[in-house]
Amino acid sequence: MFLLKTSASFDSAHFLCGYNGKCANIHGHTWRVEVAVGDEKLVESGEKRGMVIDFSDLKSAVRALAKDFDHTLIYEKGSLKPSTVDSLKSEGFSLKEVPFRPTAENFARHFYKALAEKLPVRRVTVYETPDNCAEYEED
Repeated sequence: MFLLKTSASFDSAHFLCGYNGKCANIHGHTWRVEVAVGDEKLVESGEKRGMVIDFSDLKSAVRALAKDFDHTLIYEKGSLKPSTVDSLKSEGFSLKEVPFRPTAENFARHFYKALAEKLPVRRVTVYETPDNCAEYEED
């Protein structure tokens, strides 16, 4: 099995609605998304001969996903009052609503599913802090 990895980072704020602890408050992270792709065989002909995938294609896909979350407040759908969302938007804040609780675990699955549509993804690791991460992979 050939495995390739790349990573991208984004800075954002989030909170965990209904959580009993500090993470219930809005706070920020520098998230790092590490993506491993792989295959048992390499491309056999053409300009990408000898590759699983071109690193530039891999990096572009991962960075595009990370960019979508960069410098924004990520919140779970239904966790903020519509009036709060409207007020924040009227002040010019960047908001990103997601259909899941914004945990490292859920981000790992989200990025995996989004990338697996076009890449041979094996595993996605999301670091919430330099020492804490969640991984998602499928059989």
